[in-house]
Amino acid sequence: MLREGTPVASKYEFIETMRLGTAEYAYPVEFMCDMLDVSRSGYYEWRQRPDSATDQRREELKLLITKAFDMSDSTYGYRRIHAQLARWGVTAGPELIRQLMRELNLVPCQPKPKRWSLTQAAAGTVPDLVGRDFTAETPGVKLVGDITYIPTGEGWLYLATVIDCCTKEVIGYAMDDNYQTPLIIRAIRNAARNRKLTKHAIFHTDRGSNYMSADFSKELRKLDLRRSAGRTGISLLTG
Repeated sequence: MLREGTPVASKYEFIETMRLGTAEYAYPVEFMCDMLDVSRSGYYEWRQRPDSATDQRREELKLLITKAFDMSDSTYGYRRIHAQLARWGVTAGPELIRQLMRELNLVPCQPKPKRWSLTQAAAGTVPDLVGRDFTAETPGVKLVGDITYIPTGEGWLYLATVIDCCTKEVIGYAMDDNYQTPLIIRAIRNAARNRKLTKHAIFHTDRGSNYMSADFSKELRKLDLRRSAGRTGISLLTG
């Protein structure tokens, strides 16, 4: 629902979302403009803007929705995705999220306990060795990693970073046009090359499928690093 004082652009976005939604939510534009106290001409002018900020926002939301969905092991529906984005400080209506998930063909599935158990046994249980304490007394002891999405003139750029919890310095990174496992492997390799890491240092991430993959686990063992992960749905950015 829209609150009093909602920016006009957000109202236009809401109208567009409802206009393109399912039949039960498909209200006439004139009716919605009247109810939200905005002009129809302003709404249609907003729609005609080339490369509008709304188009960019929708693409950014798609990336965040995909990440949240991936972190949930494909179990989150639009309501839980909405809650996750709110925890990340991202404002978006649940109906818009549902619409974008349909465009992305993201269909949540209910986890099956037996299958989940087999998967965990194959991959190994990843503990949380950090407990939301992102500090360290000396460098090279505790590291955190994450992936950031950056819009460019040629499309989206994916940046994987490795940060030392002691110095808060980015000690390793890698960039590519995708966020597959080789990207994060290059980032942690660069970190190990750029800085001296202690034996059995902790590398903490979210539970995205790439960070939980067998290939990435194998790479950490080569570097003699301990794998750590927060609970599903917890962002490294929220502290």
